[in-house]
Amino acid sequence: IFKVVLRLSEDLLKLFLWTLAAFTFSVTFHFRTQLCDDERTVIDDSKAVGTPMEIVIGNMFKLDIWETLLSSMRIGEVAEFWCDIVHTGVYPLVSKSMRRIAEGKDPVDWHIHTCGMANMFAYHSLGYEDLDELMKEPKPLYFVLELLKVRKKKGDLESWALSDEERLKAVPVLHGQGNKLYKQGRYQEATQKYKEAIICIKNVQTKEKAWEVPWMKLEKMANTLTLNYCQCLLRMEEYYEVIEHTTDIINQHPGIVKAYYLRGKAHVEVWNEAEARQDFSRVLDLNPGMKKAVKKELAILNMRMEEKNEEDKLKYKGMF
Repeated sequence: IFKVVLRLSEDLLKLFLWTLAAFTFSVTFHFRTQLCDDERTVIDDSKAVGTPMEIVIGNMFKLDIWETLLSSMRIGEVAEFWCDIVHTGVYPLVSKSMRRIAEGKDPVDWHIHTCGMANMFAYHSLGYEDLDELMKEPKPLYFVLELLKVRKKKGDLESWALSDEERLKAVPVLHGQGNKLYKQGRYQEATQKYKEAIICIKNVQTKEKAWEVPWMKLEKMANTLTLNYCQCLLRMEEYYEVIEHTTDIINQHPGIVKAYYLRGKAHVEVWNEAEARQDFSRVLDLNPGMKKAVKKELAILNMRMEEKNEEDKLKYKGMF
């Protein structure tokens, strides 16, 4: 087993992944996830389940670090990677979905049919004790990956086959289509349009020198589309993914108000009170004109925290 210690910077990782998006293909692989304890405790093992995993490279898979790792491997290779919490924070959410699929259940119906207090409790627990613990306290993880198969994704060759000029002409069209779908409440379809537009931009941007004027113009376009993408994710209740994408933007461009605002809204939904208040405070620092909107979000935060406290009291009543 080839061992690698991976400590990629967020901006380098993001650029690398968007470069891969120019050549969309799917990979099939087995994986084993282990804690970094003395026992090397196994969290998940696809071989034990009997079904390999398949993902599409460049398709905004939640655990994007896997795209990077798998893209560095050869077919038939088995490799072990150590990843710190920067890259493993969303693993419990991915693991929950994979486990439910293996159990023959809908990977998302754990929250679709609930509301109010029940919905809040659903977000408070992933339904698996070990994943709840890992979500509460993220830890570095070992991933042992075995790459089984790589194939081009059928019907998705047009984007990388376009010239740079054609890609840039396609961006405003895709942007407009995404906006229209969003207004119609067709959020999943809108994300696809925004994603296609982002991929077009990133394919062109990789040929420009980082941080120079042409590169920055493309970066601004990509950030606008990514934030629109995040607005869809909020509507789709993909809160941790919103936090991940907006944090990527903030790390590189700490003056973008909308990124803080959307991240703050996502933090509210998962009861990250301190983080939400910090983001909304930053929104006001950058744009005092958003005072009314921030006041509304803080009121929602206060209400949700009160509900959560009541839920916790009921949950733990009589336990001690």
